[in-house]
Amino acid sequence: MKILVLTRYSRLGASSRLRFYQYLPYLNELGWTITIEPLLDDKYVADLYNNRPKDYKRIIISYWHRLIVLTEYSRYDVLWIEKELFPMLPAWFEELIGALRTPYVVDFDDAIFHNYDLHSRGLVRLCLGNKIDKVMKKSALVIAGNEYLANRARQAGTKRVEIVPTVIDINKYEPMYERNDVFTVGWIGSPATSKYLDLIKSPLEKFNKCNHYKLVLVGAGSFHANNVTIENRLWSEDTEVRDIQSFDVGIMPLPDDPWERGKCGYKLIQYMACGKPVIASPVGVNNDIVESGINGYLAHDEDEWVEAFRAIHDYPNMALKMGKQNREKIEKSYCIQVVANEIEALLRSIVK
Repeated sequence: MKILVLTRYSRLGASSRLRFYQYLPYLNELGWTITIEPLLDDKYVADLYNNRPKDYKRIIISYWHRLIVLTEYSRYDVLWIEKELFPMLPAWFEELIGALRTPYVVDFDDAIFHNYDLHSRGLVRLCLGNKIDKVMKKSALVIAGNEYLANRARQAGTKRVEIVPTVIDINKYEPMYERNDVFTVGWIGSPATSKYLDLIKSPLEKFNKCNHYKLVLVGAGSFHANNVTIENRLWSEDTEVRDIQSFDVGIMPLPDDPWERGKCGYKLIQYMACGKPVIASPVGVNNDIVESGINGYLAHDEDEWVEAFRAIHDYPNMALKMGKQNREKIEKSYCIQVVANEIEALLRSIVK
């Protein structure tokens, strides 16, 4: 069977790499003929991660290329789309394809509909507020990364919705259970998401008054906390696992806002795969991944963040037990070795 994979980015984009690229070898082994066409190139992703201005000329060229690719959609048995075909344009092309013979599957790992229905500009809300609902409704299948996204698809009247979490390749993540000489709190992300660290600046400072530790940030922008030793590391796909292995606890602070409720908790899954206990805000899918007091902690406020830091710091045997439980949980439910067959079966099931 032939599949046209229409990602937003190349492998450099995390969402495309995790929700699409890592499944392609499995699909190829099972007999799928794969054509992959990212919308935006590596330069766009590099500019995005480094907060550089958008190159609109390159974006227009990218849109034109995708339009050409879509003229041959009928050669394929199924289209597998990341989020939408053309960001910031109406759902004309999804509606057209949805009315024709070749079915399409659309995958969501973020609440991208809030880019439109909660946009700061009224004209965008008016013209595109229900765009993603239309994309969902015309699809043969929506694959959603969590219940928040799946519920939006159901409300849109989608024919079929399946929840598939964002997962890791367990073979690339070796657990590391040894405690560092200096207790290490770790976070991994991008400059765009490092703003969430501001939510726990005060707990980090309070914890430091009683306990000596360091904060390791991988892929972050600038962040400062008074009297806290901070080590900034550049993110790389080649070194991210080794960086996480150096943590004693992984953190994921989030505000309880609409966009954040749609996140898929990938940081937590990475930490857990490396055998680390976790602390997270009780927002969205974090509530499903973290069993507070068993494999980590859900911290509702500043005091609970400080208490969670202290518990993992003061009780290393408990932290070790949490880390081992986390590794087992990832092996059971959050790795590609388990989920790849599910993805293949879903794609195969909608081929006409």
